[in-house]
Amino acid sequence: MTLNCVVVDDSAIQRLSIVKLVENHPSLNLIAEYSSALETKNGLNTHKVDLIFLDIEMPVLNGFELLDVLNNKPQIIFVTGKTEYAFKAFNYDATDYLHKPITKERFNTSVEKALEQHRLTLDFNEEEGEHIFVKSNLKKRKVYIKDIKWIEALGDYVKLVTEETSLVVLSTMKAFEKELPENKFLRIHKSYIVNLDKIDRFNSKNVEVGAYEIPLSRNKKTQLVDALNNI
Repeated sequence: MTLNCVVVDDSAIQRLSIVKLVENHPSLNLIAEYSSALETKNGLNTHKVDLIFLDIEMPVLNGFELLDVLNNKPQIIFVTGKTEYAFKAFNYDATDYLHKPITKERFNTSVEKALEQHRLTLDFNEEEGEHIFVKSNLKKRKVYIKDIKWIEALGDYVKLVTEETSLVVLSTMKAFEKELPENKFLRIHKSYIVNLDKIDRFNSKNVEVGAYEIPLSRNKKTQLVDALNNI
């Protein structure tokens, strides 16, 4: 088992020390390193990450403020030179809290915690069905993949339509699309992603999901036919 991870620290020297530990650990795959929270936020829109080694005290946005604006948070291991943040860190469901300077032994112990948490998450997903967590109305909600009907763009938000309800989530379509299984969902229009299993019928202009018609972009029809044939 390998965890894809990023290292975030505004200090180049401190960042390098963590990067070396990551690169020497057989269960970690370094995806990127960032010097600020803003760089990290943008980078997470393009990379699938399991674990962040996150400094707390950074300019503009600190580590906690970064987590406040992330919709789908990977596991977090805080890395800081101060101990007074420990209680707050665990309120953010941190996997661990590393105090600088970090020894190899303490680092490896922290990684083992992350690996165990990842294993538990995988086992849980297998038992209960594939799902994602979304933040809507300041609450985290678990949504089963099989229940999602479609996703609709709403400016800086997306509307997630399920069998039971609709949820408004702060996210871009591009970022939300990365959270969904590629073989089960297709972006059929700039403003719509649809669950392929929920499609009842379609023509050159629309896709029907129950009683609802969703617009189909002209250049997406061939891709839709191929995707439906491969379900």
